[in-house]
Amino acid sequence: MINNVLKRQDIPVAETWDLSPLVPNEEAYNTGVQKILEDAKKFNAKYQGQITDAKQIVNVITDYEAFEVSTIPFSAFMELDLETDQTNDTAQIRTSKFATVSSQIASLVSFVHSEILELSTELLEEAIQLAPNYTHYINRLIAQKQHQLHPEVEKTLAALGSTFNASYGLYNTAKLVDMKFENFTVGNKSYPLSYNLFEGDWELESDTAVRREAFKAFSDKLSDYQHTTAKTYNTHVQTEKTIADLRGYDSVIDYLLFEQEVDRDLYNRQIDVIMKELAPQMRRYAKLLQKEHGLDKMTFADLKVSLDPDYEPSITIEESRDYMKKALGVMGDDYLEMIDSAFDDRWIDFANNEGKSTGAFCSSPYGSHSYILISWTQRMNEVFVLAHELGHAGHFRNAQRSQSLFNSESSTYFVEAPSTMNEMLMANYLLEHSDDPRFKRWVIASIVARTYYHNFVTHLLEAAYQRKVYELVDAGEGVNANILNNLKRSVLEEFWGNDVEINEGAELTWMRQPHYYMGLYPYTYSAGLTISTQVSQRILHEGQTAVDDWLKVLQAGGTKTPVELTQMAGVNITTDKPLQDTIAFIGSLIDQLEELTEEIHKVN
Repeated sequence: MINNVLKRQDIPVAETWDLSPLVPNEEAYNTGVQKILEDAKKFNAKYQGQITDAKQIVNVITDYEAFEVSTIPFSAFMELDLETDQTNDTAQIRTSKFATVSSQIASLVSFVHSEILELSTELLEEAIQLAPNYTHYINRLIAQKQHQLHPEVEKTLAALGSTFNASYGLYNTAKLVDMKFENFTVGNKSYPLSYNLFEGDWELESDTAVRREAFKAFSDKLSDYQHTTAKTYNTHVQTEKTIADLRGYDSVIDYLLFEQEVDRDLYNRQIDVIMKELAPQMRRYAKLLQKEHGLDKMTFADLKVSLDPDYEPSITIEESRDYMKKALGVMGDDYLEMIDSAFDDRWIDFANNEGKSTGAFCSSPYGSHSYILISWTQRMNEVFVLAHELGHAGHFRNAQRSQSLFNSESSTYFVEAPSTMNEMLMANYLLEHSDDPRFKRWVIASIVARTYYHNFVTHLLEAAYQRKVYELVDAGEGVNANILNNLKRSVLEEFWGNDVEINEGAELTWMRQPHYYMGLYPYTYSAGLTISTQVSQRILHEGQTAVDDWLKVLQAGGTKTPVELTQMAGVNITTDKPLQDTIAFIGSLIDQLEELTEEIHKVN
């Protein structure tokens, strides 16, 4: 299953995505980018200084939205092409040039919000009456009024946007271009190592000696880059703090939560309740892994191993399509059509090549179909990963067909709910179609290890660590590698207690996550999964009524707050109950794993 890492040019075309629907060729890209810059200048000349009444507010928002739609194919092509190979010189240079152009464009259009927000709230409310389709968008602008700066300051900040976002690019360059992994050796055998091979294979390896040595070799290489990565991250968080202060926020956390349309209570609840109430359940799971694998001790390097590695089926790309259609077919014919299109029209990049971004994601440029990045290793658990990303695709397919651009994208607090929903639907399907105890144990273990561990543990522990970082930054402190290592280790030790040894190298896990450069993103995975756990149970027990409610939620896009969206789906996230119910559900899954394990051993 483990192969040497290929160069991008050696990957079969069928395993790569096709970006030509966005931009057919380089000439079209260059011509298009030049045109959107000229269009930005014309837009500026037409509207700057002319926004004086409600009718003109609506006119400028309408034209601004149309302009933004016209830029999307080019920005998406630029970003996605680089994601598949960070070592590609052409893609690197293209990205650098686009950053310059996008800064110019941002400066030219920054007047839109500045001039609108200088007008009275009464005029903005009048604009809502003229264009009720922009109700949520304009209400968000009204809420922004108290944090708006002088128009010239806003113009300057917009022009510096690519500079403010440069830390993410630096992080990726160090991680995916400069960081080179040597083979590691166990016994007399040599094994290849890369970011994707470690996270996609070696971290899950059933051979304890190989798994632990891979973790050591991987951590040793991370260690070589820890100070540069820490400096990059400190630059990022200090920039966020500076902007938060300029805009008058009490905390950088409040500044970042504003965009998510949620308050501190929801944010803190998600972290605090899970750290306290989920930890005992996951420690039980860790002890079960230790017992099943006969480990002398349970270490951090062992937590991703499969409960039953001998039963881990392999799966081809084409076989995964069949699973997607059977498990997600409950969502309706349009969803099934989307799945076929994703495979037939090459929406998905399955390749595993040098320089490719780690993990998996779904990008859904408005006006086009989605693009899914995944590094396929033929492990059966990747049906959950792919189902997850197709959940994002299904969400934005529904939202973008029902809403204009400015109304299509929901808060990041909610955005992981449709994706994790699909993981739950996949689990429901697999459990319904087998009575074999070993298969059922594999499915439930996959839910715990893949769906809940990844979203409720990995990302949540990142969120707990991230909150500690921002608390330091709010107190006027900076961070370096030693501080970040200590913070990460303290969070891991708090959650796992004495049941898991946090071995050397585990503290460097903070270096592996790009989400830290995306605001308060890590905690939203557990928030989304809390919502989807509750709604998936509704679908399981209520059927079509619950599906119809969920599709309406997806179609609402960004026209409602996260609280309103979840209320549409029958979930009240303003209380502890959905979170505690979800933790209890995870506990019941671990109960079943213990019972099935005992049953299997009795038979054998």
